[in-house]
Amino acid sequence: MQAPNHATPVQPAAAALAGAAPVTHCQLCGSTERDTRFRDGPFEIVACRSCGLVYVTPRLQGQALLDVYGEGYWKSDDPKQRGYADYAREAALYLRTFERRMKLVRRWLPPQARILDVGCAAGYFLRVAQRFGHDVHGVELSPAIAHEAVKALGPDRVHIGTLDDAVAAMDHKPASFDLITMWDVVEHVPEPQPVLRRIRELLRPTGHLLLETQNVASRWARLLGRRWHHYKHAEHLYHFTPDTIRRLLGDCGFRALEVTPAYAGKYVSFGFLAERAGRLGPVAGWLARPLGLLQSRSVYVNPHDEMIVVAAPA
Repeated sequence: MQAPNHATPVQPAAAALAGAAPVTHCQLCGSTERDTRFRDGPFEIVACRSCGLVYVTPRLQGQALLDVYGEGYWKSDDPKQRGYADYAREAALYLRTFERRMKLVRRWLPPQARILDVGCAAGYFLRVAQRFGHDVHGVELSPAIAHEAVKALGPDRVHIGTLDDAVAAMDHKPASFDLITMWDVVEHVPEPQPVLRRIRELLRPTGHLLLETQNVASRWARLLGRRWHHYKHAEHLYHFTPDTIRRLLGDCGFRALEVTPAYAGKYVSFGFLAERAGRLGPVAGWLARPLGLLQSRSVYVNPHDEMIVVAAPA
């Protein structure tokens, strides 16, 4: 892939990366051998030569990474680079998206299932699942958005903090959930293995994990290259393929039953489409600008560059 040019999206400057550190080895297989796909300012997107995992270096660490998910993440001045234009304002679109996804989710659920959503954000999936009669619980690390989930579902159902904290605070027992979900979460987690192993402990033997993440091997990702809209280097630490996500899950005690782009699309506003078109360059952004005038209109979009993975305890 080519080096950055004037049309390349501007990522945070090096001065903003005081909390970042270089990544010396692959999180999935431990190899230090890798190939550079491209550089973008202080960031480098690399692919492991051994297992193929694509990841970013340097990476924000500790509090610097947590700070990414403050108020400015959920209502971002520059959503092409970080977060969402106004996450809460588009609640109706997220609810419609999860209503559609329930056609897939329900295949893997018993009636009145007990569900945990890890990284539940404002709790939109849980609100939909609750309407279907399920016993829903959530955990969200970002207080800036978690209050929306608490307001909708109650403090007895949503914990603000880490999954480990939630297990202790909410008294979640081992083998007590029929379904655990991670929607657009795993790529944000610096060390996903401990989280997935904890999820494995919480699932019933007959339970399932459903996670959604981006597919860097998809046609759309390969076509757009460095302009792919999921390259947000401060937050998206990993870019999985079907093979690498299967390997990660296998290492954590799961077997993947299904990996599909079906139902991985989203209802989005025309304003969102205009904003994302701007990432393709100034000409595309200018041509798409009229879409911003149709902010109240929406459409279902699925470019098949994300995947939903259904896994069961091995």
